[in-house]
Amino acid sequence: MTAQTQDRPPTAPEPATDIDPRLINDDLAPARSRDWGFFSLFAMWMSDIHSIGGYTFAAGLFALGLGAAHVFASLSIGIIIVFLLMNLVGFAGQRTGLCYPVLARITFGTIGSNLPALLRGFVAICWYGIQTWLASRAVIVLVAGLWPGVVEIGRTRLLGESLLGWAAFILMWALQLLLLRKGMETIRKFQDWAGPAVWVVMLILTVYVLKLAGWHVSFDLATAPSQWGTAHAVLAAISLTVAYFATLMLNFCDFSRFSPTRKAVWMANLWGLPVNFIAFSVVSVLVTAGSLQIYGEYIFDPVDLVARLDHPIAIVLGAVTFTVATLGINVVANFVSPAYDLANAWPSKINFQRGGVISACIALVMTPWNLFNSPFIINVFLAALGAVLGPLFGIIIADYFILRRQQVQVSELFKSQGTHSFNNGWNMRAVWAFIIASIPSILVAVVQVDFCKFLSPFSWFIGAGLGFLIHLAISRNDPYIVKALEQAATVDLDADRDSVAR
Repeated sequence: MTAQTQDRPPTAPEPATDIDPRLINDDLAPARSRDWGFFSLFAMWMSDIHSIGGYTFAAGLFALGLGAAHVFASLSIGIIIVFLLMNLVGFAGQRTGLCYPVLARITFGTIGSNLPALLRGFVAICWYGIQTWLASRAVIVLVAGLWPGVVEIGRTRLLGESLLGWAAFILMWALQLLLLRKGMETIRKFQDWAGPAVWVVMLILTVYVLKLAGWHVSFDLATAPSQWGTAHAVLAAISLTVAYFATLMLNFCDFSRFSPTRKAVWMANLWGLPVNFIAFSVVSVLVTAGSLQIYGEYIFDPVDLVARLDHPIAIVLGAVTFTVATLGINVVANFVSPAYDLANAWPSKINFQRGGVISACIALVMTPWNLFNSPFIINVFLAALGAVLGPLFGIIIADYFILRRQQVQVSELFKSQGTHSFNNGWNMRAVWAFIIASIPSILVAVVQVDFCKFLSPFSWFIGAGLGFLIHLAISRNDPYIVKALEQAATVDLDADRDSVAR
């Protein structure tokens, strides 16, 4: 907080003027409430990490040919890097009170922000549908464990999925829509209990599996020698750990904008990322290692493991756990983002709730099981889209922290002729930086030749680094940025932000 802010009389700021109603609604305006304290953000990270994807990610690193010591070292280094980078986005959101698509207006312009927002939103919608379907598999395991005959009844197929699969998918799809009832406040309350609850049940499941394994497990889970040596495999594991969080490194501000202090963001990230992630990875590897002792093979998919347990209580606990866990990560990583991103595209007609409903409907008609079962979609299309997230992160961070030095007049982001409208609402320097940085990032991610395969684990870092450097190079003397900084220097930025929020 600046000295100017501290000396300001405690009077309500005047409402901002010249705000274009086509660029704002209650959900896109700076956050009014600051209810996401340390625990809510910490619980959010638990919900994000305690998932089927989070469970399998750590054990999956053994496929790189690493032993347990190297895997845990790589996970630890990677998650510390994530912690440091996540703080940057978190601090920007906490200071400005802005969600990701509006924060992107700072860099890409009031209209141009739809480019990074809708790209991020489309990736999220695809994964939202896939994660919802993966959660429905846990429901099927639960039903099959309690009423085995139901599985036979539901084998009739429709659009590539059984009727039982459709029923389970629609159930999970509808449960997530319930979280839209009161917007982010309902989501906060869900995260506050879901994340800790999954931890409790996971610990119970771990003890049960280890007991079945006779309390003896082997941590030699490496499935093949490292193709390019141990050093490359370790660096690849570190990079993949960072890339696993690439989506939230763009839109973590969707949550931190509601945080009361920067310290709350920092502390929640510290306990929710390095501490929680490493602890959950240990639990995941323990359970995976225990599966070898029980079944004679490693089972990396937790739903398959739960399906093999012969105790009904264990099956119920396991299935409910991974159902809730997948709901948690889906809401955090794949539901909130497109809701805001679509609202930003048409603020006067789409709010957060409507954006969420539209996202859910798109995910439904995509028949996500067909996406998931298509090698082209998963390995090429979604990989290419994911590769562009790195350049977006690098460009936005370079712009906000280096070029603008965190000095942003928030009210200008909601004006059609403000300092962030650039040229007809587009900052073409940022767009060109994005295009140039994305080309090598996408090629490395999807082209199946040895050189690209060697670099593919590092595609996020390649894109983020290029985006950061290219944007600095071509925008350092941008007259629009110079003008915005000069104007911001004459304004109490906190009071300006509060005037828009009111």
